[in-house]
Amino acid sequence: MTDRVDQRVRENRSPLSPAVLAGAESFARSWATAVIGSSYVPMTRAEVAQHLQDLTELLVEALFANPFRPAPGHEIGSRLVDAHFTGTDTLGRTVQLLGDDLLVELGFPGDARLTSRLSALQGALAAGYARALRERTLAEQEAIRAAVLDARDQAESMLRASEARFRAMFTEAAIGIGIAAIDGRILDVNQALQDMLGFSVEEMRQYNVRDLMHPEDAGSVWRLYDQLIAGECDHYRAEKRFHRADGEQVWTHLTLSLVRDDHGEPQYQVAMIEDVTDRHLLQNRLRYQALHDPLTGLPNRALFLERLGRVFNNRAKHVRAGLCYLDLDGFKVINDSLGHDTGDQLLVEVGRRLDHSVSGEGKLVARMGGDEFVILVEGSSGEQDIVDVADRVLTELEAPIRIAGHELSVSASIGIVERQLSGTTSADLMRDADITLYWAKADGKARWALYDPERNAREVARFTLSATMPRALERGEFYVEYQPLVRLEDSKVTGVEALVRWQHPEFGRLAPDRFIELAEETGLIVPLGRWVLRKACEEARRWLEEFGDAAPFVSVNLAVRQSRDPELVRDVKQILDECALPPHHLQLELTESAIMGTADEPLEALRALCDMGVRIAIDDFGTGYSNLAYLKHLPVHELKIAGSFMEGLRAENEEDPVDAQIVATLVQLAHALSLGVTAEGVETPAQAARLLRLGCDTGQGWFFARPGPPENIDSLLRGDL
Repeated sequence: MTDRVDQRVRENRSPLSPAVLAGAESFARSWATAVIGSSYVPMTRAEVAQHLQDLTELLVEALFANPFRPAPGHEIGSRLVDAHFTGTDTLGRTVQLLGDDLLVELGFPGDARLTSRLSALQGALAAGYARALRERTLAEQEAIRAAVLDARDQAESMLRASEARFRAMFTEAAIGIGIAAIDGRILDVNQALQDMLGFSVEEMRQYNVRDLMHPEDAGSVWRLYDQLIAGECDHYRAEKRFHRADGEQVWTHLTLSLVRDDHGEPQYQVAMIEDVTDRHLLQNRLRYQALHDPLTGLPNRALFLERLGRVFNNRAKHVRAGLCYLDLDGFKVINDSLGHDTGDQLLVEVGRRLDHSVSGEGKLVARMGGDEFVILVEGSSGEQDIVDVADRVLTELEAPIRIAGHELSVSASIGIVERQLSGTTSADLMRDADITLYWAKADGKARWALYDPERNAREVARFTLSATMPRALERGEFYVEYQPLVRLEDSKVTGVEALVRWQHPEFGRLAPDRFIELAEETGLIVPLGRWVLRKACEEARRWLEEFGDAAPFVSVNLAVRQSRDPELVRDVKQILDECALPPHHLQLELTESAIMGTADEPLEALRALCDMGVRIAIDDFGTGYSNLAYLKHLPVHELKIAGSFMEGLRAENEEDPVDAQIVATLVQLAHALSLGVTAEGVETPAQAARLLRLGCDTGQGWFFARPGPPENIDSLLRGDL
């Protein structure tokens, strides 16, 4: 049989490097030393060493294979059983030696990828070993049961031979066997069961089967037992714990069978007990590795989600829970500048501090991955409970962390969600905590943010607007309103400002402050601005045809991205030509920050527009930090003073001297540069009078007219003011 096993091992072998083969050979010798004597095998010591050398090479090939498959581990475990390596310590020694020595011998200690692969191979080896041993055990069990049944059914002449065969199997079996009367009195146990539990046969005969109950046995074990002795079933299998004579616990796989007499009445019960303690401990170890972060030792994402799921499954009507979703600030900089080893040590220390500061029943700290951690608080009484936890975490992280000669300061941003569990789901809780974490980062980091459903609704609405905006222009949801620019001296309408609006099918009428920034971000501002420019020029041409010299110019706002569009001049010229509108009937408005931001860049586009005859205006003048000395070099015709300076001039009886002085200064500056001045935000007659006195040329605001459809401008032009 060993020749067959060795031949199977040598098939399909890929070449390994000499260094790896040398390491494998060294490990095989250690493996042979560890397991020789733990099992009876029909091989010489040299044959055992060669057999394990072949299995080691197969294991190493699987470890380095691409793609990686753990299946060879199953085969190796099965071949160990085939070769009779079935002693109670063989599997435990093998798995421990693989985990402790293999990567060291191969020259890859601490390699995370190989460690993960090795764990998978260990699990597969144990599973294959257990399956082969189980199949062998079941075969023995069936043979024993057949022997018991044969003993009952054989003729008198065969009874002694049958009993002799049964006694031989009973005595020499590798698994524990016990025989009891139908009332539970233990009649006999074999040597394997005595060794397993640490009791002699005389001591075992003092016990009843029910005396072997363990307080943590599953209820099904004894329910099935009652059915068996009542004759309602012939056998059942279960995992069960037993107490050894020394007080230790043994995990076993129990098969209990019923032996009936010639009349079919229950007569004996036969228990076949396999010691699976090593396998159970290995399963627990593998489960721990699967559910805990290998770096920090904290529960990982899988265990956290499992725990969160249990919280929601067991929730009562008014139970509450809270989450703190935490992300380290600036961790990438530390990781990239000082190296991943320093970053890993930092994460370990952060995990330790979190575990230390957030402790107690109903609290769980887990690492979600990277530099993200999460804290679950079960049974919270309100938001303050979770805020207190977040404050403790921020305080705990204030102290510097010393790593490899570096004193590192680390902070965290924390998203907090706390709510009643009824009416929500674990996915909702996680999503809202993640959203709130990014609010905390956006608000300045090193702080916590509390989930705000209203803010979230605004964010969702903002996302909805951003997603629907491209189609909105195609569907004709945008329209233009116009507000007059009135000469203060004689109240004559000299111009109108075109203001875009959005009639959203869900949110209704939207002003520019709700969507212009989104249009900038998505890049739609260029086609939208081009559409507004065309609509405004079409209206300006209509006014020119209807009112002649009394027709106003139209003023259109240009966003920053539009002003830097290389096609701007061509687009403006094309639209003016198509609308047959003289260039001086168009004014383009740019914000102070936008036009001053071009101070160090070519101004060919603005100069080309100016040379074409298009008017250029600076909107919201006075709110930025302009280079006033450079202002005289810009191709500008008009300054529009920001409405914030108008508030101090609004009162009927008195004016703010500071605002009045600012406006007067800006007017003097503009006139000194031969620029016109328009005052925005004019709402009262007193404001209009004061602005005229201060020298403003034009006013714009609700005092004259609110923005409206072009028909409103028609009425103003027909009757003036």
